[in-house]
Amino acid sequence: MIETTTAAPVTLSLADKLDPAEVKHIHGELRRFNEQFTKPYDLRELSVTARDPDGTLLGGLTGYTNWEWLYVDYLWVHESQRGTGLGSRLMAAAEEEAVRRECRWSRLYTYDFQAPDFYKKLGYEVWAELEGYPPGYTQIWLRKGLV
Repeated sequence: MIETTTAAPVTLSLADKLDPAEVKHIHGELRRFNEQFTKPYDLRELSVTARDPDGTLLGGLTGYTNWEWLYVDYLWVHESQRGTGLGSRLMAAAEEEAVRRECRWSRLYTYDFQAPDFYKKLGYEVWAELEGYPPGYTQIWLRKGLV
């Protein structure tokens, strides 16, 4: 059986660079849809940085809070500072701010070649693993209750 349609033709476009206006439109439409079922978004970006007395960046954390969750997107500590507690201090600062923002949980992912044990020492528990991403390694998702 051959299907026919009277709808206007649709053109698909593929690009390797995001158009900020289109991204904003797509996110806005999905947000409007989601908020029919959820409470309104309260998405707020979050950044914690550490610098030496000269202003050199030694570490940083980026992420956001939304719907009572902290999402840690990136955590980086300069090699000279690894093992000094700086990563724990960055995480603690982000978690404290998340609690001030009324977050109850935190989530993040790491890779098996990065720092899963570091996050486990901070009280995070594994809730999912994706083997083969990147090839030969595993992406590990973790979460933690904040209150």
